[in-house]
Amino acid sequence: MVEVQLARKERRRNRNRQALVDAGYRLIAEKGIDAATMAEVAELADVAAGTVYNYFDSKDELVVSVMEQVMERLAQRVLVATSDFTDPAQFYAFGLRCLMSAAIADQRWRWLVRRAGVLADVMYRIIGPYALKDIRTAASAGRFSVDDPELVWRQATFAIVGFSAAVCDNYISPTKLDEAVVNLLCMVGVSRKEAWELARRPRPDLPPE
Repeated sequence: MVEVQLARKERRRNRNRQALVDAGYRLIAEKGIDAATMAEVAELADVAAGTVYNYFDSKDELVVSVMEQVMERLAQRVLVATSDFTDPAQFYAFGLRCLMSAAIADQRWRWLVRRAGVLADVMYRIIGPYALKDIRTAASAGRFSVDDPELVWRQATFAIVGFSAAVCDNYISPTKLDEAVVNLLCMVGVSRKEAWELARRPRPDLPPE
């Protein structure tokens, strides 16, 4: 009986936590991170205002959880959009572009773009399994030349965040996106000429969120 009660309590806790993340996801997209309040998140999630702090110590912690969900959903959309791709190098190139495009255009990313270490860590953990699979597959196919995929991806996350922050601060034009993709492809051993060819290939639309 005790085990059943504990299991029910854990399910309720998981539901409440996910409801708060979903509410944060919606509010941040609509209002931005600074304008959205924890009270509004709690109200939208139908959770008592004080209860929200049983799940998240601060708004910063909630935002990180929201961004984990944003990135996971983006990764799943990329998988759908690239289902017809046959070149493993193109998988990685398209994924890089989608990440930087999202960081530039989606205001849910803007708060974390100013916190490079936090965003790079979330990106490494959440997008990492997909990116590392692409890197290893391309390396096995002879398309990439990489000694340490984890190191390359760790470096790439900070490069992506740095580029996105520079665009948001108007230091770099968003028209430099192709060149940024090329630079990241060169990190995995692709020649610059081939990297430009990959960056300029026709790109499918992502499915809607």
